[in-house]
Amino acid sequence: CGPCKRLSPTLEKVAEELEGHVKLAKMNVDENPMVMAKYGVRGLPTLMLFKGGNVAASHLGDISKEQLKNWIKAETA
Repeated sequence: CGPCKRLSPTLEKVAEELEGHVKLAKMNVDENPMVMAKYGVRGLPTLMLFKGGNVAASHLGDISKEQLKNWIKAETA
């Protein structure tokens, strides 16, 4: 989707900046529809933060680089 494509470079920059603290994984939900159902994804893009294999937080929609970094830091503190 368009918003997903816009968000991708932001995710990659943040992953580089937070290397060693977070791992980034992107998924094409068209190729993995069961994952959407499993996690109750209702819109795209959806960001999910996992801790210990469980969803600790999620965010729906586009997000700026600074907002993303602040969200990750707040949820991992």
